[in-house]
Amino acid sequence: MELYAPILVLAVLAAGFAVFSVSIAPFTGPKRWNRAKLDAYECGIEPTPQPVGGGRFPLKYMITAMLFIVFDIEIIFLYPWAVAFDQLGVFGLVEMVLFIVTVLVAYAYVWRRRGLDWD
Repeated sequence: MELYAPILVLAVLAAGFAVFSVSIAPFTGPKRWNRAKLDAYECGIEPTPQPVGGGRFPLKYMITAMLFIVFDIEIIFLYPWAVAFDQLGVFGLVEMVLFIVTVLVAYAYVWRRRGLDWD
């Protein structure tokens, strides 16, 4: 148990700092509110009005999210494979080549459908 003591102490300190920072923030600092500070922030662009109940998101957002997931999962599988490459041998190499070919097919499809263009 003594091996975990520094980790527990660090966790308690981090939690204490987080609670202290959040609880003291309303009492410190200037309070100069104006309309610009209370508006939603959209990277410096004037916020566009949204219909009541939300609006429809363009399909481009969902495609971008799916692309991120596909390539993120690829990286997640490449790290352990690279670490255990010596023990896996030829079987591991063939499996990773098949996996990368599958991902490249998805990448080619997205490229062909112009999913990477930022219009």
